[in-house]
Amino acid sequence: MWRGTSNTVSRALALIAEGALDGKENTVERLAMRLGVGERQLRRLFLQHLGASPVSVAQTRRILFAKQLIHDTRMPMAQIATASGFSSLRRFNETFLELFRRPPRALRRKGAAVEQGKHTVLRLRYRGPFDWENLLAFLEARAIAGVEVVEGARYFRTIEIDGVLGTIAITHLPKRQSLEAEILFPNVKALPAIVARVRRLFDLGADIARIEQHLSTDPVLAPLVRQRPGLRAPGGWDGFEVAMRAVLGQQVSVAAARRMAGRLVELYGRPVPRLFRIRPELGRAFPDAKRVAGAASIGLAMPGARLAALKAVADAAAANPALFHALGDIESTVARLKTIRGVGEWTAQYIALRAARESDAFPATDLGLLRSAASIDGGKVKAADLCKRAELWRPWRAYAAQHLWAACSSTATKETRTAA
Repeated sequence: MWRGTSNTVSRALALIAEGALDGKENTVERLAMRLGVGERQLRRLFLQHLGASPVSVAQTRRILFAKQLIHDTRMPMAQIATASGFSSLRRFNETFLELFRRPPRALRRKGAAVEQGKHTVLRLRYRGPFDWENLLAFLEARAIAGVEVVEGARYFRTIEIDGVLGTIAITHLPKRQSLEAEILFPNVKALPAIVARVRRLFDLGADIARIEQHLSTDPVLAPLVRQRPGLRAPGGWDGFEVAMRAVLGQQVSVAAARRMAGRLVELYGRPVPRLFRIRPELGRAFPDAKRVAGAASIGLAMPGARLAALKAVADAAAANPALFHALGDIESTVARLKTIRGVGEWTAQYIALRAARESDAFPATDLGLLRSAASIDGGKVKAADLCKRAELWRPWRAYAAQHLWAACSSTATKETRTAA
């Protein structure tokens, strides 16, 4: 019971972080409907697990985000009020006077960065350690042409929020235990959603020390954890994008899946206005589900079964925006994903890991995981054997998988299907 109810609260917090209770039209009742629970039940869960109502949690998030914008930027106060989800500048000022006994502008630091148009720079903190090098290598190996670039130890990508397009650049600031997010986007109201997605993509909320302590109890996995302290389980920018990548990666190499993803973007990705490109080659956003679902033929040169699976994923995602949210447990999440035509166990587990952010997801049939486990154990390993051993790693099997992938990355061949 705890697992299911706490997961509902976690999903609610993720939606609140993306602005689900900002604005008059976004009510607790509507949030509860998105989560598939009653409004009274949601309020009760928040009081039980957090000791506060959903509205109070959203208000705290708005205040903290506004305070960060005041400290880190030179955005006008009216823009900060809008960006952090306050209904009016008056309410924004009243809240800060009530909490801090002084107006918002009195909290501004002298060294805050100057904003240029729709250009914002924020620092996003994490709990160390943080293995930036391996996380960046994981993203670089899968970077889609026109959508993502990794260069100079920085990550760049195009983004789309509610039909609006822009770009971001992410830089590691190890001395500050932070990532610097440079955001070029037309609508300041989208900043909370963008920040929430960056945090999800780079797994900034993980209690990595606790996770590594647990995994290190296995003497076989412990050396891998010591070799790469702070290794994260990267998420995805968008659930539909992760699912399409996973289907494209069925039975092919990472490089082949990336090329096909690039072709999909060429066919259906919307162009990013030049004014909002941090880098000129960031030309298109990954297409949304409705755009692909509406196509008469996807138009990729690949087996018919995988084309049918791509179309099925697009249709399902267009019909259900909550398709890639986590359910009460990993088994339920995977079971729902497997109802989509062409989505088997490996694909569902991979989607659960990167899109639903299930910390216990584990695609045991992945060739890279099997190869890594075999090299450690000194003999061939079957998926069933790996699943049995992975019971020791619960509830953090996704992080164990990341360590196994990292260990095998230097020896992977073009024929190896591993984490598309």
